[in-house]
Amino acid sequence: MGIFRMPRNEWIKIDQGYLERINRRKHLLHHEQQFCIDSNPSARFAIKELYEEIMTHQLSKRFPNMFSVKYGILINHVTGCRYSLDLRRLNNAYMLNSLAENVEEDFYFMCPDGEGEYRLQAYSSCFPQGLHSATKMGLSMREIHQPVPGYESRLGNGVDKHFRRMEPGGFVGRLNWSIQIDGNELFRPLAKNTGDPNNSGTLAHTALQRERINLETTYLRCEHHTLTCLPKSKTVMFCVRSYLTPIKQIREEGNGPALADACDSMPEKFGVYKRRPVWGDQLCEWLREDR
Repeated sequence: MGIFRMPRNEWIKIDQGYLERINRRKHLLHHEQQFCIDSNPSARFAIKELYEEIMTHQLSKRFPNMFSVKYGILINHVTGCRYSLDLRRLNNAYMLNSLAENVEEDFYFMCPDGEGEYRLQAYSSCFPQGLHSATKMGLSMREIHQPVPGYESRLGNGVDKHFRRMEPGGFVGRLNWSIQIDGNELFRPLAKNTGDPNNSGTLAHTALQRERINLETTYLRCEHHTLTCLPKSKTVMFCVRSYLTPIKQIREEGNGPALADACDSMPEKFGVYKRRPVWGDQLCEWLREDR
């Protein structure tokens, strides 16, 4: 599974380009809200718990030059926006929207259902990849990941065990990656870097195979996944932070052959799922070329 323990201070990160990406998130929240935030009533306690942790405690303490709290208001000094911290007066949509406007992590609230299962009951997600979150509400992790080849056989039991064993306040992480050949847009709820949702081992990519991919618009998309259990609600937070690196930068830095080897080492069905038949031959040959 590639899961590793991680310190608390690696959970929320702020990197170069923060304002540009936050402005993009605000645009999406205004124009594509149905993809970005939603909640069931059962998630309210967990949403309040996460909101208080991040908006009241984390941001102003870890990034005091960017955030401050005054008279029950969080002030984002980068954007100039202010956010109420009075949990008694805030509805779910306000809290989810405010989280998305201040941090770049996407949040999926996996709430315990009383029968030993954790189900998606809320989300704040502006940069999804091939995931229309609204269609996954109420589903378990196994049900959400049903299209992923090998999840049930290789990851399902392990993920379930980690969910049940998560200690409140602890953090574990893992990395996921894909090749994105059509530009640097992080918001991709429907346009996938993955394919074949029925896992039949085939892909409708004939037209793409006839074209050479444009290396100028090709990126390595990495996702840093974090799991943590909220102490009060016992909700497991599945957090995703997405990054894009131009494929040319990877070769220039001398990491081309390593990435090509990683692409080649994918199991066949998983390679199909990641659309390797579309970009694999051309990209891997180019990555191994002498600069």
